[in-house]
This record gives sequence, C-alpha cells and structure tokens, in this order.
Amino acid sequence: MKAVVQRVSSASVSVEGVCIGSIGRGFMVLFCIWQDDTEENCRWVADKIASLRVFGDEQDKLNLALADVGGAVLVVPNFTLAGDCRKGARPSFIKAERPERAIPLFESFKRHLREKGLQVESGAFGAYMEVALVNDGPITLIVEKGDNAF
Repeated sequence: MKAVVQRVSSASVSVEGVCIGSIGRGFMVLFCIWQDDTEENCRWVADKIASLRVFGDEQDKLNLALADVGGAVLVVPNFTLAGDCRKGARPSFIKAERPERAIPLFESFKRHLREKGLQVESGAFGAYMEVALVNDGPITLIVEKGDNAF
C-alpha cells in the first residue's frame, strides 16, 4: 500500500467537469493498493496519516496533526503509484490490485480515517479524474506498508 500525502490549503477532484470532492486545509492523498494488501495495512496507513504532525503550532514548529487543526482529507485512488519504471519506457502496473479487491480496501481506508473523526472526501475509483490542489509548504510525504515497495 502506498500513499502520497500532500499538505494542502485546498484541494478538489472532478469527474467529467463535476466536482465530486473538495477540502480546505488538510491532506490530499494519492492512494494505491498493491496485490496482497490487507485490511490491517489500511488501518496502519490510515492511523499513520491521521497522526502525522506536519502542521505548525504557535511557534511555527511542525507539532500538530490533522485533528488538531480541524483538517480534512481528500483521498484519490491512484493505481499508477504501483507503476514499476525500472525497466523500459512503459511502466508495469502488475503490482496494482485488481478492482474487485481494491475497491473494498479503498472504502475501508476511508472508513478508518472517518473513525478518527476526520472529514474525508474522495475521488471515484476507476474514473478519469482532474485533481487541483494548493500544496502548502510544500510538504509531501510517502507512507508505505506491505512487501511491494520498490
């Protein structure tokens, strides 16, 4: 499982010109499910993202988490994060999980974030999406869990 986490001041996702999710301050997360990922991986990655202390406190030190600043999460499914670019010019996506297994895990990941008390918006699994964001910092982190890391 791989999540690219960007701290944003705003982010939105649209499908066919219609905004289906938007947030203000928080995280925009590109989220990829690899083959053999589990429910436990979903929980671990959600817990890690919810607890990341990358928002400034009164002294402008990165000591605050999403809940501390009333932040939200925009989760965008992105199987291309499983792309293996080590060989040739065309990435291999063989490590990406099939939709019939990935969709329930994607929904589980969002549920775990909501259980932390966070507002969660999302893109549409399998859809062509346009994502807009204002990266704040910029702060961008990669959170991975499982055996498929490159």
